[in-house]
Amino acid sequence: MSGSRTGPVSHPFLLLLVLIAHTAMLVLVMMSFGINVEVFKLACIVLMFDFIGAIALQFVAQEACTVDTVLMLVLGMSTIYQSCFGGLEFAWKHFVFGIAAFFGCQISYVLVRNPYRAEKLKPLWYILFFILVGMIFFLTGTRGIWIDLGFITIQPSEFVKPVFVLICASSIRTQLRKKELWGIHFVPDNLMLLFCTALIAGLQWYSRDLGSLPTFAAAAGCALLLRFSYLREKISVRLMLCMGVGVVFVCIMAWKLAPSYVQDRLHVDIWSDMSGSGYQQVKALTAIAEGGWFGKGAGNGTLVSVAASRTDIIFSTICEEWGLFTAIMTVVLVLFLPASILTVPPRSYYHSGLAICVSAMFVMQMTLNIFGSCNLIPFTGVTIPFISQGGSSMLASGIMAGFLKAAQAPVLTGRSAAQLQRGGGR
Repeated sequence: MSGSRTGPVSHPFLLLLVLIAHTAMLVLVMMSFGINVEVFKLACIVLMFDFIGAIALQFVAQEACTVDTVLMLVLGMSTIYQSCFGGLEFAWKHFVFGIAAFFGCQISYVLVRNPYRAEKLKPLWYILFFILVGMIFFLTGTRGIWIDLGFITIQPSEFVKPVFVLICASSIRTQLRKKELWGIHFVPDNLMLLFCTALIAGLQWYSRDLGSLPTFAAAAGCALLLRFSYLREKISVRLMLCMGVGVVFVCIMAWKLAPSYVQDRLHVDIWSDMSGSGYQQVKALTAIAEGGWFGKGAGNGTLVSVAASRTDIIFSTICEEWGLFTAIMTVVLVLFLPASILTVPPRSYYHSGLAICVSAMFVMQMTLNIFGSCNLIPFTGVTIPFISQGGSSMLASGIMAGFLKAAQAPVLTGRSAAQLQRGGGR
């Protein structure tokens, strides 16, 4: 609670960078398509979003502006990307879900900015978790992951991510509530985390969607490691060896027992089956090579005709039209979201857990998408947060961005502050 704190980055300076970045991208779009109605519409909407967002952020505490400003930058960039792939047509659906993600960020921020109140709601998080699991199991059809409502499709597994992060977050007060059974001491909250993780693994296996499993595993692993750190207990060498052997054993068994479609992806030679199972990755690699450092120009790519070009292999699509340099810079900017909390470090252990688990999910998602596009690993069907097209993914990412904002600017007043000072929320 005490000690020096790092001040936030200048708010006007960040907004100026957002405006410069979006203007530079729009100039490149104009150079590719010329001056026409669609270019004018794209420029007006993106710059108007920046203007309205800048005004709205004037009424937000300065500590909370970093996440919001970076989110504005990324959402504007992704709208420009999605509007220009293979031609120029404003991506209304993507833009609307981007706005919804921005509001979702504000709502989740308000919900968890008080760590004591947020942790009291943990039974509600468990209820939401099991409701979403039930929806995936009973409403998505035959071993699927989508709910088709006709006019829109929903992916419940994406909304499991922010709820799972809330389950992963904990405090010292919770870790001190140990129980004993048959002479074994345990923390009920930790057992629930392990149970929820195992349930997700089983559900992903059942739904044939193992690509998202590393994302959940990364968050759960970080949460467990952080809980050991909370109590500053020494971990014996024997326990570390047992944990290491257990992880290796699980990985080997997962490799050996993986379903046939996963085995095919693990062992396929894409260059010998360029028109079959290796088609997407060959096209993705070719697009990266043809784009070079600075790309073919907005709208001049051909990868857009390949399935999942706007979602699972969007890194390759950006490389082809905008260049590898721009694609790398886009990834760096998305990483600024979890990194932005370093400008104002979290002031409670609960918020530290939220921030670390969200960061683990974002980094793992980007790693899987980029490595899949570069053929370093098989395709996993995982999106890059805020950049890939997708409503459910966009909304879930916006909610998790709100957790980062809460970690940067928590509200520690009244009873919650007293609890934290006594070690209740630390």
